[in-house]
Amino acid sequence: MIESPLLPSLSGYIDGAWCEADSGQRFAVSNPVDGAHLADVAAMGPAETRRAIAAAEQALTHPASIAQRREWLLAVDAALRAHREEIGRILCMEHGKPWKEAQGEVDYAAGFFRYAGEHVEELAPRTLAERPKDCTWTVHYRPAGVAGLITPWNFPIGMIAKKLSAALAADCASVIKPSSKTPLTMIALFHLLEREVGLPAGKVNLVTGSAGPITDTLFEAPSVRVISFTGSTEVGRELISKAAPGIKRLTLELGGNAPYIVFEDADLERAADQLIGNKFRGGGQTCVCANRIFVHERVAPAFADKVAERVQRMRVGDGLEPDTDLGPLIDENAVGKVRRHVEDALEKGAKQVVQGDVSGLAGTFYPPTVLLDVPSDAACYREETFGPLVPIITFSSDDEVVEAANDTDFGLACYVFTADRERGQSVIARLHFGHAALNSGTGPTPEAPFGGMKQSGYGREGGLEGLFEFTEAQTVPEG
Repeated sequence: MIESPLLPSLSGYIDGAWCEADSGQRFAVSNPVDGAHLADVAAMGPAETRRAIAAAEQALTHPASIAQRREWLLAVDAALRAHREEIGRILCMEHGKPWKEAQGEVDYAAGFFRYAGEHVEELAPRTLAERPKDCTWTVHYRPAGVAGLITPWNFPIGMIAKKLSAALAADCASVIKPSSKTPLTMIALFHLLEREVGLPAGKVNLVTGSAGPITDTLFEAPSVRVISFTGSTEVGRELISKAAPGIKRLTLELGGNAPYIVFEDADLERAADQLIGNKFRGGGQTCVCANRIFVHERVAPAFADKVAERVQRMRVGDGLEPDTDLGPLIDENAVGKVRRHVEDALEKGAKQVVQGDVSGLAGTFYPPTVLLDVPSDAACYREETFGPLVPIITFSSDDEVVEAANDTDFGLACYVFTADRERGQSVIARLHFGHAALNSGTGPTPEAPFGGMKQSGYGREGGLEGLFEFTEAQTVPEG
């Protein structure tokens, strides 16, 4: 069992109070390192979700000033930074990512609250300089209503920060549903919100349990006007259908199939270093990590060797060990998918350059693997692997690689490496991805908008654009 001063309760949080499931049922949370039982968490459902929605509706009847919202947001930032080590430890134990990486995720999360707090005045009313129809026109950014925030397991604190920071900035009240694989980090956050931030009752509500009944209840409630979801494209399609009867607004960050393009003139050392940081973050279980690595045929063998050298130095193991670079995958299904992708690529002609060692490890580990000459009919070319596989695909021309990179239904992130900045910018302009990095493998940041194109979703999180996702513009002409 996990013990933490940030986990005095393992239940939901509704209307300013901790509460168990009406049924008394609980679900188990385990450590993917070894399958050890960590905790039993309240398994809530529709009834508890309806009470959370009612509490949020009531909270909306008490608007908060811009100054008050700024105070709350900056207090969350401070609380997260003050407790980064312990939150990181909890996150490490339920997710598996290394503790040092988990603490970095806490810093990342804190940044969203800090940015929102420092820029919340962007949501203050603004008066038009013009006087059309001989009236003074003022635009108010009102809270859209109750916000349903549904988060995935791969970034237990980072994903809620993106959503909740903007919802609080907009003065919305929220009902939050974390993944049942990693609910403990969210519970720890709620203890900080209660203890160190002092939000009004009903402003934030936590409902833990199975996704289906809770999500359905959020969509059925007329007062829930915005639902923000991060997860698979398949589930995203279902949510779009469910949103139609109530004309609910959705913010969706869905699947990815990120191309990582290395041209023949690129700095191969930098491209290899950046790929390691990009690909193996969270065990490769991120929507923005490189999934298809396109390398010019002239430098592909040399680049593969450089990546292999770095992979061979990686230590796989328990994230609580200080020298661990790569932890386990989230469960056996994740391991099975990576194994299937590797075996499929090898059967279709790919060559194994290197594979790490996970012998002696009991949990859901898969060794980091580098493949060369992966064909376009391989499963890992079309599907998001979500694991520590580096499939290298060769190309010979700019036009060829642009066409190949765009040959996917997804458009979340892409990466381009070349010594010719003009060439890089020209290629990026032709790539249909919302996040497009040049000579960098970096992912999103709180200061910039992030979101997908095509079937990777719509709406933005982060930046000024993200602050408006939970608002409704109300225009007031005054004569």
